[in-house]
Amino acid sequence: MKACVPRSIAYVHRVCLALCLVVATGSNACEQPPAGQKDLSNLHVYLLIGQSNMAGRAAIPDHAGEVIDRCYLLNDKNEWEPARNPLNRYSSIGKGGDMQKLGPGYSFATKMLEQNKDISIGLIVNARGGSKIGQWLGGKPEFYWGARKRTKIALQNGTLKGVLWHQGESNSDTPDTYLGNLKSLIANLRTDFGDTDLPFVAGQIHDSPAINAQIAKLPDVAHATACVSSEGLTTTDRWHFDTKSQLLLGERYAEQMIQLQSAQAGADAPEPPADIRFIDTHVH
Repeated sequence: MKACVPRSIAYVHRVCLALCLVVATGSNACEQPPAGQKDLSNLHVYLLIGQSNMAGRAAIPDHAGEVIDRCYLLNDKNEWEPARNPLNRYSSIGKGGDMQKLGPGYSFATKMLEQNKDISIGLIVNARGGSKIGQWLGGKPEFYWGARKRTKIALQNGTLKGVLWHQGESNSDTPDTYLGNLKSLIANLRTDFGDTDLPFVAGQIHDSPAINAQIAKLPDVAHATACVSSEGLTTTDRWHFDTKSQLLLGERYAEQMIQLQSAQAGADAPEPPADIRFIDTHVH
């Protein structure tokens, strides 16, 4: 009988140790989701719209082919999945899958995540090659409303933090009306998503001084907006940015978005400017 006492005590010790390990593991699991599990607890959502350069026509480099850590892409089932290129493949208005390549969304997301280790990012990429701004203002209802519908669903799990816009190639022959149309688009988005200060960043296009001059004026006529320069970027053809330039373009988008968000965080909330009331009746 005496020989049984140490063995019983040892057994109890082993059981206690096992229980402690289980509790510790469970506690860590609550703090850090298991590998591969989605963490949508602090999801910053961005809507990416426009035409072919936003959709992406550049070759995807090897390092950009992997899943982006802490980044999710809204898929064709309106569910979040780990994001990987090509990011426009689930666009509700996109062209054929073989045309979807590298756009600015990849380097935009990675740079935003570098700046804040406590968030995840959700991307809604809903671009259409060859589209005109008038089509986003009601000329093609499925363009605006498709993006709006997907974003509304996505916001069940996150907060809309900004909009990225890259378009203008198809309007290069009508620059005079572009800025007014862009203001209208911004007002529509802010009204629909209930945020009068929703950050909006527009990117310049390749070698089109007239359109680019209009885009550069945007911060002067609409609050909480910014312009991304296309200076120094190179293309594979008349319009489409190459891989190196798309990576740089996305970083420029992130820099401007970070500046807008930082300015908002550090400023007293002003009365919304008059431009927020400029709503396009073709859409609403």
